[in-house]
Amino acid sequence: MIVVHHLNNSRSQRILWLLEELGLDYEIKKYQRDPKTMLAPPELRAVHPLGKSPVISDGDTVVAESGAIIEYLTGRYGDGRLVPPAGTPERLRYTYFLHFAEGSAMPPLLMKLVFDRIENGPMPFFARPIARSIARKVKESFIQPNIRKQFDFLEAELGKTGWFAGAAFSAADIQMSFPLEAAASRAGLGSQYPRLAAFLDAIHARPAYQRALERGGKYDMVK
Repeated sequence: MIVVHHLNNSRSQRILWLLEELGLDYEIKKYQRDPKTMLAPPELRAVHPLGKSPVISDGDTVVAESGAIIEYLTGRYGDGRLVPPAGTPERLRYTYFLHFAEGSAMPPLLMKLVFDRIENGPMPFFARPIARSIARKVKESFIQPNIRKQFDFLEAELGKTGWFAGAAFSAADIQMSFPLEAAASRAGLGSQYPRLAAFLDAIHARPAYQRALERGGKYDMVK
């Protein structure tokens, strides 16, 4: 039996979604973030040494990292579903966006989260003006331009194909869901990105997505 070690408000939500799309049986072991630090609890280290989520166990096999889990599940249980055929342009796009989600899309969003906390978080009064000034400058000169560049790119790519890997929905769209939900939550998509907004509306309406939410519980990335 596949067991998903599921951390609330995390990337593991898209693993539940993938399993629902594939129609596979699975169990969920739930973990809650520390309300102060927002970090995963130490119990996850008993599953994987880094103590992060998502992690799945399938018998004696333990797989971590979203992209690796998606490749494992689609390769072992997918029977060709949700993955374009090998050797096609769609397969190349699929592989690209499967890696783009974490390799390119998430880092500036994580940086924005960190620098927002620096700018708005509590600190000694004498350090506050300097810290906030540095945080604003980093966001204005590097983080926000990088995020906008990525939004522009993704908006254009969806205009070419409809979904990220081509005309058909694929596991690459599942992988891309988290950075786009994070972007909508932390940076705002705005009216200049109608295709990205339509993508989020489309995935949120999928029955498998809704079933994953019911099983996974509250997910604050969805507004």
